[in-house]
Amino acid sequence: MNTTPHPPAHRFAWWNGGVHRMLNGLSRSLASPSRNPRMATVLGRLLGIAFIVTFGTGLYSHFLQDPLPWMVFPTRPTFLYQLSQGIHITAGIACVPLILGKLYVVFPELFQTPPVRSFSHFLERASIALFVAASLVEITIGLLNTFQFYSLFPFPFKQTHFALSFVIIGSLAIHIGVKLDVIAKYWRKKDSYDADGNVADFALPESPKVRVSAAPQDAEQPERVLSATASAAGATGATAAAGATEATGAGGQPAAATGVTGRLFAWIDATPQPSPTTSRRGFVATIAVATAAVVAFTAGQSFRPLDGVNLFAPRKAGIGPNALPVNRTARAAGVLESAVAPDWVLTVVNGDTSRSFTLAELAELPQRDVDLPIACVEGWSQNASWRGPRLLDLLDTVGADAGVSIRATSLEEKGGFRLMDMGPEFVRDDLTLVALEVNGQVLDIDHGYPARIIAPARPGVRQTKWLSMIEVI
Repeated sequence: MNTTPHPPAHRFAWWNGGVHRMLNGLSRSLASPSRNPRMATVLGRLLGIAFIVTFGTGLYSHFLQDPLPWMVFPTRPTFLYQLSQGIHITAGIACVPLILGKLYVVFPELFQTPPVRSFSHFLERASIALFVAASLVEITIGLLNTFQFYSLFPFPFKQTHFALSFVIIGSLAIHIGVKLDVIAKYWRKKDSYDADGNVADFALPESPKVRVSAAPQDAEQPERVLSATASAAGATGATAAAGATEATGAGGQPAAATGVTGRLFAWIDATPQPSPTTSRRGFVATIAVATAAVVAFTAGQSFRPLDGVNLFAPRKAGIGPNALPVNRTARAAGVLESAVAPDWVLTVVNGDTSRSFTLAELAELPQRDVDLPIACVEGWSQNASWRGPRLLDLLDTVGADAGVSIRATSLEEKGGFRLMDMGPEFVRDDLTLVALEVNGQVLDIDHGYPARIIAPARPGVRQTKWLSMIEVI
């Protein structure tokens, strides 16, 4: 090994060459034919659909739990909530690889200079910054909630998750509005490429045309020409990554790079042209496989046909007491003693009229068998066979009219699950039971012994366990 000290000038040249090589390697790693406005539009389209689906199903779940006074919900099909919440969680999980792919395509755009060129440019940058930040937080806390890592949240999950969904949809709407012309241009594949298979040129009046020697997809494909508008749609990364940007200024002369980022990229671009290390097809295949994998390996908690490949989701079908997963245990609810107390009774109240039923008396009432899914807001669901008296029959004993609403009270002494209001559409449904058994066995204490509510198309958190009182309201 040569240990001869370098002279000062040589040391600087050696250092400068080393930094150039490092940045050249970084540039090579960034170079990707995937960074173009067509890819940004395709990923944005998929991501937009996924977020709209999660937003819609999330609103449905939220208002089932906290309905406005005028709201009425369908009770059929009985698996409606199971389906909607399964889609909500699965679509949310699919957002993970999609948003990472989208960031990969557009992230150099976040470091462009000057940072703001116009009001519309400010709206574009502000909306995408807000959208990305809110989306990452929303997806992260949603995944943590699925795995019941509640203690990690220094804030109320439900309210935060709900509020962030509006931030995401609002910022997404603004972003789509300011990018609508670019999205429209690159929406269809046949409009996005020229006759040679290169990304089509598309210039906006306010944006100086930029010639980009974008990284070719493969050795046979020619140099590509993009526009500044293309960069604004997410292809600026190609500008930096491809390492051969030439902004056309007055008189057709190259415009000088401005700003720290512009000068840095210009310095990097002075290095020899790197070759791309990824192909567009490889990038698309990676995103597609990653999305399919996370969906296939987690959707089994919601969709039984995929239970065999449910590798990542925290709950498996058929595992737990009564062959059902448990979300909130009796110990966590603080009802270990009160639920098995010999003097337990279920009290049914309608104004001044009330009746109390022991467990034996409830079992002597006409029993009804129903098959209904139990579906959790955290994504898992499972079908089960329930047995017990109809809620309507119990309300008849206190002279309740048809079409009343009720409030169910749990043995829990505090917390958001202690009280539950149920609208008349669920109360009068023949399938709504005060369940005493599930899957041919007496309710396990973790599933609500001695009695719980089960009704069609409702969230599991609203199927009150450890019942103590049912009151007409």
